[in-house]
Amino acid sequence: MPYEMIATLMFSTMMLMLLTGQRVFGAIGFVAVVAALLLWGDKGGYDIGFSAAMKLMKWYPLLTLPMFIFMGYVLSESKIADDLYRMFHVWMGGLRGGLAIGTIGLMVLISAMNGLSVAGMAIGATIALPELLKRGYDKRMVTGVIQAGSSLGILVPPSVVLVLYAMIARQPVGQLWLAGIIPGLMMAAMFIAYIAIRCRLNPSLGPALSDEDRDMPRAEKMRLLRAGLLPLVIFAVMMVPFVNGWTSLVESSAIGALAAFVAAILKGRMTREVFENSVRNTLGITCMFMWIILAALAFGAVFDGLGAVKAIESLFTERLDLSPWMILILMQLSFILMGTFLDDTAMLVIVAPLYVPLVGALGFDLIWYGILYTITTQIAYMTPPFGYNLFLMRAMAPPEISLRDIYASITPFVLVMVLALTLVMAFPGLATWLPNLVYGQ
Repeated sequence: MPYEMIATLMFSTMMLMLLTGQRVFGAIGFVAVVAALLLWGDKGGYDIGFSAAMKLMKWYPLLTLPMFIFMGYVLSESKIADDLYRMFHVWMGGLRGGLAIGTIGLMVLISAMNGLSVAGMAIGATIALPELLKRGYDKRMVTGVIQAGSSLGILVPPSVVLVLYAMIARQPVGQLWLAGIIPGLMMAAMFIAYIAIRCRLNPSLGPALSDEDRDMPRAEKMRLLRAGLLPLVIFAVMMVPFVNGWTSLVESSAIGALAAFVAAILKGRMTREVFENSVRNTLGITCMFMWIILAALAFGAVFDGLGAVKAIESLFTERLDLSPWMILILMQLSFILMGTFLDDTAMLVIVAPLYVPLVGALGFDLIWYGILYTITTQIAYMTPPFGYNLFLMRAMAPPEISLRDIYASITPFVLVMVLALTLVMAFPGLATWLPNLVYGQ
């Protein structure tokens, strides 16, 4: 059987197993191991899985994963993140749409503390959403705000998704994080501009808080400001030494986790329950990601051995005679299509063994492409009918918000994100300028 046919059979088998509801790492790893044994027998087949496991265990930056996840859960479980919203509520509630704008700011800061979109979604849906609805904000507007804002968690550093991309694409995590800062802040600014314009044109969508609601002694406002800025201090304590080269990436992640833990103790919120929940969630998510990376490495090794990447490159460039940019656009469209039924991690480990080498062969920068992938994943997360964020929001939203409301709420924000993706594609410097500046390239 031709190797191209074997690669196609592997890919289709894996997709079929995923559609039947199998766990991502189980489906990918099973296909990789069975294919390796059938192709190379007992001697070579066993080595592929073992080699992937050893490569994973030796990858030092992977230690950042549990550190950042623990930091995020400590800040969330200890309610330190809640102080952020109360600060935005008091200081920005006087603007039309001010609380919605403050919610985007909250999501950016939560992203900078956690690195996962799920944390932002949980905090936004449980803290911000009831407050916004209670104060007369349009339900479709605020539902879209929380979904769009929470998606920034996989782009703004310390993004866990970019750590996984770095592992599979063999790119420096620090450069990928720096590459995500400007596009992430740009997208947040575009969300804020959209909210401000919409609420100015139609004040009923986001009414300003009354003087009565904002009537508070100045001393209390300053106290809330100090409490809300604590997460920013933690982020600065973690990132400033790393950016200046004083600490390594792993050391900075440990500093961030320790700073969050100490902050929770000093505020009297580090209870036994908070600590147990944070550790348990950290362990569960870290193990899940490690199994997925292990399966992806084994799958990619088999694909490399088959020469599938070169076969696909030949198909696009020689047989179909497509330009590099057309191939890149088709890749992004395929991510959006897969995002209707897969999460970001599954998409990455399924197609990275194919796409990443092809992107490099076409002459594109892999750091820049990592940001394109991440933004496209954000869009896919919120694309009906099966976008990942849509169902998370449905599970967390109150009964008066229907699935139809959730679908309608996200359309304008998806269009804003498509515009942001187009800008990063047209101007690669938006992603590459900062890492080049810091690393002196």
